[in-house]
Amino acid sequence: MMAIQEIRHDRLMEWFEEEGARPWHTIILLNYGKCVYWINHAKVILEKGDVLFIPRGMNYYAKSVPSVFHEKYEVRFTPGEDANRLPWLASGKWIHLKPAMFEWSAERLRLMADEWRDRAAFADIRGQAIVTELLALWHRQWSEGPVTQTADYHAQRMKDYILEHYRERVTKESLGEYIGVSPNYAAALFRRATGQTISEYVHATRIKKAIYLLADSLLTVGEISDLLGYRDVSYFHRLFKRSTGKNPSEFMKDR
Repeated sequence: MMAIQEIRHDRLMEWFEEEGARPWHTIILLNYGKCVYWINHAKVILEKGDVLFIPRGMNYYAKSVPSVFHEKYEVRFTPGEDANRLPWLASGKWIHLKPAMFEWSAERLRLMADEWRDRAAFADIRGQAIVTELLALWHRQWSEGPVTQTADYHAQRMKDYILEHYRERVTKESLGEYIGVSPNYAAALFRRATGQTISEYVHATRIKKAIYLLADSLLTVGEISDLLGYRDVSYFHRLFKRSTGKNPSEFMKDR
């Protein structure tokens, strides 16, 4: 089992990381803006949506782009005994990737960072699971090659449709009809481009809206559950807790 050394969530304008080799593997996901890394004298520009993997023992330094704000997640970890099953960890090479499931990846790392900061019970174990899951999915995309522009275009259209209809029942049939393809092809294309099933993406969209409503509206938990299309409040509670690690009521404290 891997060991998480640290997870950072930084929002920075001016930033510099000194040159050197670290005794742990490093994952950086840039959530916004732009910054620059030099890895063994190779220049790597990270932009929104990019992931950078730097293996332990590799020399690098990094800095922000002048006058450009950036936000990033950084995870430092040492691998477990089964690390050789993941090619990145075994190869000793750095990897620069733009994952198709960027939004979902950022949300997973946000959850991990929040629990790490709050010292939640078993945050380290949950963090190990999240990093392992992300690495497995990023490896899958890396081995399959980049998503085509056509697939990305159709996936974006489907995501836009979900944003308009997430309170309703969204199916592969409705999305396939919307973009003019078969239901099974729409489902496969969506998962390939986003890393999530249609159902997972719909639930994630609803949970994001729920977080906003719990903190910034006067609606009750039951009213929010109903508004988002969950007729069973207990099911909404379970889904919310599983997705965020917290109960809905915890987001209502600062109203």
